[in-house]
Amino acid sequence: MKKAYVFPGQGSQFPGMAAELYRSHPDAMNLFEQANEILGFRITDVMFSGTEEELKQTKVTQPAIFLHSVVLALTLENFAPDMVAGHSLGEFSALVAARALRFEDGLKLVYARAMAMQEACDAVPSTMAAVLGLDDEKVEEICKQIDGIVVAANYNCPGQLVISGEKEAVQKACDALKAAGAKRALPLPVGGAFHSPLMQPASEQLGKAISATHFNTPICPIYQNVTARPHTDPEEIKANLMAQLTGPVRWTQTVKNMVADGATVFTEVGPGKVLQGLVRKIAPEVEVNGIQ
Repeated sequence: MKKAYVFPGQGSQFPGMAAELYRSHPDAMNLFEQANEILGFRITDVMFSGTEEELKQTKVTQPAIFLHSVVLALTLENFAPDMVAGHSLGEFSALVAARALRFEDGLKLVYARAMAMQEACDAVPSTMAAVLGLDDEKVEEICKQIDGIVVAANYNCPGQLVISGEKEAVQKACDALKAAGAKRALPLPVGGAFHSPLMQPASEQLGKAISATHFNTPICPIYQNVTARPHTDPEEIKANLMAQLTGPVRWTQTVKNMVADGATVFTEVGPGKVLQGLVRKIAPEVEVNGIQ
């Protein structure tokens, strides 16, 4: 019986997140206070008592989700994963949980990632859209036929794929996808085209920070978004992480590969239950739970 631990990405935040963890665990409190110092502002105040709107601030959202997940993993008793993976931002949480990255280095990279992504979002009017009820191949085919930049970005589960690109191209793709039989093709309330070529400036900026950061060999394989395959070599991990912002999140393929490699129990660590739902759709035969 192999245990897989998975870590959520952007969108899982909620007001009051991790407040109980902070209050109930001295080690957790120390890590959160360390994070406040590193970031130069009290992110814990926003996490524990901020509004939904305040939690959506770029400088808050990504570090908040990362901190909730990572502090939880680092303070869990008997945390012994056979494999880990994270959805987009969650890949950084997975790397720290699997000891490939130090806590403070992971936090600095996540903060750098958030700010670089915001800059890239401000540069070009861009968005993402969720497509439901069509085969992945059909979605890819239609995106290729659209003028402008629009690509498959998140392979979330069978019949659910997120596309990403220039606003106008995404809208045209949505119309074409609905005409091709998609149950729904609706733009998402996000500020940019994540996991698309439009993130290239952010990828270059983050790439420099990743290159300058020391990575260790993780305690177990990490299944990375861009390949959906297990990796333990620090240089490979860094290269895949650099490619992540412009490449797709292959979550469906990741979960299938983890199951093929023996995973029978999946535990989502961090805020929300999004990944639990996706894993159940991808691999209904496995046991799924979560720790918040």
